[in-house]
Amino acid sequence: MLEEFKKFISRGNVIDLAVGVMIGAAFGKITTSLVNDILMPPIGMLLAGVDFSQMSIFIGEGKDGPVLIKYGLFIQTMIEFVIIAFAIFLFVKVINNLRDSLSRKEEAEMPAEPSNEEKLLTEIRDLLKGK
Repeated sequence: MLEEFKKFISRGNVIDLAVGVMIGAAFGKITTSLVNDILMPPIGMLLAGVDFSQMSIFIGEGKDGPVLIKYGLFIQTMIEFVIIAFAIFLFVKVINNLRDSLSRKEEAEMPAEPSNEEKLLTEIRDLLKGK
Protein backbone atom coordinates (compact mmCIF):
# COMPACT_ATOMS: atom_id res chain seq x y z
CA MET A 1 0.00 0.00 0.00
CA LEU A 2 2.86 2.37 0.80
CA GLU A 3 4.43 1.62 -2.58
CA GLU A 4 1.17 2.44 -4.38
CA PHE A 5 0.92 5.70 -2.45
CA LYS A 6 4.49 6.63 -3.51
CA LYS A 7 3.58 5.97 -7.16
CA PHE A 8 0.40 8.04 -6.84
CA ILE A 9 2.18 10.96 -5.17
CA SER A 10 5.04 10.99 -7.68
CA ARG A 11 2.76 11.27 -10.71
CA GLY A 12 3.04 14.56 -12.54
CA ASN A 13 -0.65 15.39 -12.21
CA VAL A 14 -0.61 15.29 -8.41
CA ILE A 15 2.48 17.47 -8.23
CA ASP A 16 1.00 19.92 -10.76
CA LEU A 17 -2.19 20.07 -8.71
CA ALA A 18 -0.25 20.76 -5.52
CA VAL A 19 1.70 23.56 -7.19
CA GLY A 20 -1.55 24.99 -8.57
CA VAL A 21 -3.17 24.98 -5.13
CA MET A 22 -0.16 26.76 -3.59
CA ILE A 23 -0.07 29.39 -6.32
CA GLY A 24 -3.84 29.82 -6.02
CA ALA A 25 -3.58 30.37 -2.26
CA ALA A 26 -0.82 32.95 -2.75
CA PHE A 27 -2.86 34.64 -5.49
CA GLY A 28 -5.84 34.77 -3.13
CA LYS A 29 -3.75 36.53 -0.47
CA ILE A 30 -2.46 39.02 -3.03
CA THR A 31 -6.00 39.71 -4.22
CA THR A 32 -7.22 40.14 -0.63
CA SER A 33 -4.48 42.68 0.00
CA LEU A 34 -5.21 44.43 -3.29
CA VAL A 35 -8.88 44.82 -2.39
CA ASN A 36 -8.48 45.63 1.32
CA ASP A 37 -5.38 47.84 1.17
CA ILE A 38 -5.46 49.44 -2.27
CA LEU A 39 -8.95 49.47 -3.79
CA MET A 40 -11.32 49.87 -0.85
CA PRO A 41 -9.70 52.89 0.88
CA PRO A 42 -10.04 55.18 -2.19
CA ILE A 43 -13.54 53.83 -2.88
CA GLY A 44 -14.45 54.54 0.75
CA MET A 45 -12.96 58.02 0.46
CA LEU A 46 -15.02 58.72 -2.65
CA LEU A 47 -18.11 57.60 -0.71
CA ALA A 48 -17.63 60.19 2.04
CA GLY A 49 -15.07 58.28 4.08
CA VAL A 50 -16.92 54.97 4.34
CA ASP A 51 -14.85 52.13 5.86
CA PHE A 52 -16.26 48.97 4.31
CA SER A 53 -14.61 46.72 6.90
CA GLN A 54 -16.65 48.44 9.62
CA MET A 55 -20.00 48.45 7.79
CA SER A 56 -22.43 46.22 9.69
CA ILE A 57 -25.98 46.00 10.95
CA PHE A 58 -26.72 45.27 14.62
CA ILE A 59 -29.58 42.76 14.85
CA GLY A 60 -29.57 41.96 18.53
CA GLU A 61 -27.70 40.68 21.51
CA GLY A 62 -26.62 37.02 21.60
CA LYS A 63 -25.15 34.97 24.40
CA ASP A 64 -21.63 35.75 23.07
CA GLY A 65 -22.23 39.46 22.56
CA PRO A 66 -23.71 41.61 19.81
CA VAL A 67 -24.93 39.89 16.65
CA LEU A 68 -23.79 41.78 13.56
CA ILE A 69 -24.34 41.31 9.85
CA LYS A 70 -21.04 42.49 8.38
CA TYR A 71 -22.16 43.43 4.88
CA GLY A 72 -19.10 45.63 4.28
CA LEU A 73 -16.79 42.63 4.54
CA PHE A 74 -19.16 40.76 2.23
CA ILE A 75 -18.85 43.56 -0.35
CA GLN A 76 -15.05 43.34 -0.12
CA THR A 77 -15.17 39.56 -0.55
CA MET A 78 -17.40 39.90 -3.61
CA ILE A 79 -14.93 42.35 -5.17
CA GLU A 80 -12.12 39.85 -4.49
CA PHE A 81 -14.19 37.12 -6.16
CA VAL A 82 -14.78 39.23 -9.27
CA ILE A 83 -11.05 40.01 -9.55
CA ILE A 84 -10.06 36.34 -9.14
CA ALA A 85 -12.77 35.17 -11.56
CA PHE A 86 -11.60 37.72 -14.15
CA ALA A 87 -7.97 36.63 -13.73
CA ILE A 88 -8.96 32.98 -14.18
CA PHE A 89 -11.04 33.93 -17.23
CA LEU A 90 -8.03 35.66 -18.78
CA PHE A 91 -5.77 32.70 -17.97
CA VAL A 92 -8.20 30.19 -19.53
CA LYS A 93 -8.61 32.45 -22.57
CA VAL A 94 -4.83 32.55 -23.10
CA ILE A 95 -4.56 28.76 -22.71
CA ASN A 96 -7.43 28.19 -25.17
CA ASN A 97 -5.84 30.56 -27.70
CA LEU A 98 -2.53 28.70 -27.40
CA ARG A 99 -4.29 25.35 -27.79
CA ASP A 100 -6.19 26.61 -30.85
CA SER A 101 -3.05 27.98 -32.50
CA LEU A 102 -1.21 24.70 -31.87
CA SER A 103 -4.06 22.64 -33.35
CA ARG A 104 -4.18 24.93 -36.40
CA LYS A 105 -0.43 24.51 -36.80
CA GLU A 106 -0.82 20.72 -36.61
CA GLU A 107 -3.62 20.84 -39.18
CA ALA A 108 -1.45 22.94 -41.47
CA GLU A 109 1.38 20.42 -41.15
CA MET A 110 -0.89 17.49 -42.02
CA PRO A 111 -0.59 16.41 -45.63
CA ALA A 112 -3.35 17.71 -47.83
CA GLU A 113 -5.66 15.39 -49.72
CA PRO A 114 -4.04 14.10 -52.91
CA SER A 115 -4.73 16.11 -56.02
CA ASN A 116 -6.79 14.67 -58.88
CA GLU A 117 -3.59 14.03 -60.80
CA GLU A 118 -2.12 12.03 -57.91
CA LYS A 119 -5.34 10.05 -57.55
CA LEU A 120 -5.30 9.24 -61.28
CA LEU A 121 -1.64 8.17 -61.15
CA THR A 122 -2.42 5.98 -58.12
CA GLU A 123 -5.26 4.30 -60.01
CA ILE A 124 -3.00 3.70 -63.02
CA ARG A 125 -0.30 2.23 -60.76
CA ASP A 126 -2.83 -0.06 -59.07
CA LEU A 127 -4.16 -1.22 -62.46
CA LEU A 128 -0.63 -1.93 -63.68
CA LYS A 129 0.09 -3.93 -60.51
CA GLY A 130 -3.06 -5.93 -61.07
CA LYS A 131 -1.95 -7.15 -64.53
